[in-house]
Amino acid sequence: MGCLILALTPTHPQSARMDAILTSTAVVALAEIGDKTMLLAIVLAARFRAPVPIILGILVATLANHGIAAFLGHTIAGLLDGQWFRYAVGLGFVAMAAWTLVPDKFEEDDEPKPGRFGAFLTTTIAFFLVEIGDKTQVATIALGAQFDSVLLVTLGTTAGMMLANVPAVWFGNAIIERVSLKAVRIVAALLFLAIGLWIIAEAAGIASI
Repeated sequence: MGCLILALTPTHPQSARMDAILTSTAVVALAEIGDKTMLLAIVLAARFRAPVPIILGILVATLANHGIAAFLGHTIAGLLDGQWFRYAVGLGFVAMAAWTLVPDKFEEDDEPKPGRFGAFLTTTIAFFLVEIGDKTQVATIALGAQFDSVLLVTLGTTAGMMLANVPAVWFGNAIIERVSLKAVRIVAALLFLAIGLWIIAEAAGIASI
């Protein structure tokens, strides 16, 4: 976790680019485990039995959704740049830490209806819609506000989504049965908390001391 905290400090441009990608990947990968969209991936895999189209659908939906979210975060940061906004971003990450501790549920009404669409289109549409307002999308907005690159944040958060969901598509419920989702949520919450506190300390001038 220390390296992720260090990722938030000013560094060489090339290193900063890697930091943006790696931090975004780690944050979203941890937050996604046990999340509603991961449960959706398992449901889709069981329903269609077509892992490759489902994975491609998740990829396309995430790139679109998180691209918009990262752009929104970046735009807000550009318009509202200032110390008080840095405090707001930091507090946002702290709030995300608390939200991450709340177990997600996948309601029956949320299940996608196959209809006449195939696995790819159903997955793309369902994932894009279910991800709206989800904690990983909110995290992407916050990351977009923190880092100065829509592209790198989008690539990082998308990589995190794929790291969590590709195994879910292939192995489904076996992951839920063997992985302690509570432990993962705690680790993710600690990561969000550490990032939030670091941003607040940085805004206050403490982190540079």
